[in-house]
Amino acid sequence: MKSQRLIDLHEGWLLAEAPGGADGLDAAALAALPDDAWLPATVPGTAHGALLTAGRIPDPFYGRNELDVRWVAERRWVWRLGFEVGELAEREELVFEGLDTYCTVWLNGELLLKSDNMFVPQRLDVRSRLKPGRNELLLCFEPALVEARKVEAMHGKRALWNGDSARLHARKAQYHFGWDWGPELITCGPWRPVRRDSGSARIADLHCRTEVAADRRTATLQVAAELQGAATRCAFELLDPQGRCVAARAVPAAQRVGATLSVTDAQLWWPLGLGAQPLYTLIARLQDDDGQVLAEDSRRIGLRHLRLVQAPVEGEAGSSFHFEVNGQDIFAGGANWIPDDNLLERITPARYRERVAQAAAANMNMLRVWGGGIYEHEAFYEACDEMGILVWQDFLFACGLYPANEAFQASVRAEAEAAVKRLRHHACMALWCGNNEDYMIAESQGLAGPGIPAERFEARAIYEKLLPEVCAALDPDTAYWPGSPFTPGSDVKSSDVTVGDRHSWEVWHQQMLPYQNYGEVQARFVSEFGMQSMPSLALFESVLPQAERYPESRTVQWHNKAGSASGPDGHRRLAVYLADNLRVGPTLADHVYATQFVQAEAMRVAYQDFRRRWQKPGARAVSGALVWQLNDCWPVTSWALIDSSATVKPAWHAVRRALAPLAVAVRLEAGQARLVVMNGGLEGRALTLQLCIYAMDGRELASARVAQHVPAVSCVEAAQPLPSFAEPAVAELCALGDDGRELARDCAWTEPFRFYGLAGARVDIAVDGRDLVVSSDRPVKGLWLAGNGLALADNFIDLVPGAARRISSQIALPMSLRAAALDHPAWQIALFDGGGSPQAE
Repeated sequence: MKSQRLIDLHEGWLLAEAPGGADGLDAAALAALPDDAWLPATVPGTAHGALLTAGRIPDPFYGRNELDVRWVAERRWVWRLGFEVGELAEREELVFEGLDTYCTVWLNGELLLKSDNMFVPQRLDVRSRLKPGRNELLLCFEPALVEARKVEAMHGKRALWNGDSARLHARKAQYHFGWDWGPELITCGPWRPVRRDSGSARIADLHCRTEVAADRRTATLQVAAELQGAATRCAFELLDPQGRCVAARAVPAAQRVGATLSVTDAQLWWPLGLGAQPLYTLIARLQDDDGQVLAEDSRRIGLRHLRLVQAPVEGEAGSSFHFEVNGQDIFAGGANWIPDDNLLERITPARYRERVAQAAAANMNMLRVWGGGIYEHEAFYEACDEMGILVWQDFLFACGLYPANEAFQASVRAEAEAAVKRLRHHACMALWCGNNEDYMIAESQGLAGPGIPAERFEARAIYEKLLPEVCAALDPDTAYWPGSPFTPGSDVKSSDVTVGDRHSWEVWHQQMLPYQNYGEVQARFVSEFGMQSMPSLALFESVLPQAERYPESRTVQWHNKAGSASGPDGHRRLAVYLADNLRVGPTLADHVYATQFVQAEAMRVAYQDFRRRWQKPGARAVSGALVWQLNDCWPVTSWALIDSSATVKPAWHAVRRALAPLAVAVRLEAGQARLVVMNGGLEGRALTLQLCIYAMDGRELASARVAQHVPAVSCVEAAQPLPSFAEPAVAELCALGDDGRELARDCAWTEPFRFYGLAGARVDIAVDGRDLVVSSDRPVKGLWLAGNGLALADNFIDLVPGAARRISSQIALPMSLRAAALDHPAWQIALFDGGGSPQAE
């Protein structure tokens, strides 16, 4: 018998444009394309990526080159690989982890496969078709939009938001067709690995259900495996996080085998901020009579008990929507995740880890994988496992009225089964969700909502029957939720604030409420909300021709995809929020700072107003806040907290502070200040709250110190009376520990900022090792420090007179940095001489 070998078929591929015209091209015609028609290609990869590497197309992200590369999506592309095979094993299979999307595959001239779902892996028995010596694979990809329109012609156009309506019939990443934050780049190609699987046997599936008694720290694992090929026994072994075997069992081999493993003194997995993330390793080995290992597979798992709780909310209508881990309620603070690039092959495991680490560094404990993207690479979920980030995983339907015909449902079932089997073992997996905003669009079309028969919205067959069936069969321990947003029950709308989850877009979209009103659009779980801003100036300028580097240019607008049925409107909406709040200078740099300022302030208000309603056990009025969105796929003005160059925006720091394990918030109200303390830790805290009120010239107008106890995993509020004053002011609230050390801080200002000036402050910045020591003689709003490779622990800070603020750097400080603050011209600071002060360049 032969041990299993997994052989990557990734090197030596060639790409060519295939002739257009009638269907039915054969392998011989494609293989006979002239030598000069072929260019090198990588797998995993896309036609766009290969053409870009070869210099055949310009960078799609630069300027308006997106228009100049659309022809790529209109052509057929053929991939060719010649590969050598030695002695054949008893079992020979070719594995295509992902083919994007309409693909025909030939092996040695024989038709092997026709595929039309980007998300369904294909495994093919080729024992009778593979031959010792030279073999040739051919993959021909049809233009996805052309093929999708053929299907649409049979089944009819359907309503949608974003992209071409034909996308609803294509099981392909929906954002490829263009979205309100991304370009139209309709890729094709073998986007995931291609492999030869050779050997006598293999483990087709490995899974375990875990029952954890958190109070006793014990766990029972029900392990199951599906086996193929010849073997004598299957041995299971569980290694603890330190690599020690803590449980093992061997069973006779069969098509399906199982075993029970028990763990005492279990090391529990916790979300970020509540504990550690120890990961056990479950190993399965197939062996023959002599003990030779014929095949091996493994899973890294976390021992935890996680559930979605919908319970009464004390004194309020409806029910909560919160997650509980190991018996502990958690507030889910985080973000929505989109694919990190349009060319998916460019998202390396290191890039996934960097982006997830940025979420963790912002004190996020949940990411929602949005339904218009992809089931992400294993590296994403592994990073979330290791860093304690829970994952809300959408199935891949977004903003449309999808069909539910028999063929479409069959494809969706295969897709869903593959996704659930691949991802269900991850400790981070918290929820499966049927779609993004499909109930909303059904309501907008009169197909769902109060008084409307359920059958009018035909995709319910997918979201309320097919997908929950798959999840119940394959992952019964993880909650399933039909859509986002979704309100359970009949005669209801998805916008209900008292149950389920909600997308609160009254700020930015819909009524365009002031961001200061976020508290009015709270819900039990706010799974989308957001405010746009431009990317970093350096990134923006890198994709803008010199002549287009001004705020109103055509190319600047091109890199803002927000719009409505009447056309692009993101620039108009941004202009309203700027005009309502700030006085903005004329340059691109001015607008980058101003839009990022408004986004940061909006996120500060939103996260604080949502999180303060977490309240206490039995009164979880708001249990989650997931901003739209964490990341970008290209250089763009969008709702992202991190731009496509991995540069965090000021809003990232605002969110980080609002989601800190201990956070405070202050609001100036008539005759008083409202003080809020938010404690996410497992222990109660005895604090001193220090409140200081300053005039704009630096005079202290009022101060107070009050003792405040805040229970574990709770929020408390208090009102502090203030003397009357008729001038603009800033309030600084600090939470102090027993030793007087500052533990949390927040500032509130008289608004709108455009009504008064903050210019003229003297800002002193000194260097102390890797720390910056920052002070000012009067209030300063939104001090933003930027420099080459600068990585500060805090940024976009408010200053008041008094004690200097110390900001640590994660790396050595650069020679100089650039500073900006509200109403202060940007200035350059040379750090090597010890500091700098405001001075226009």
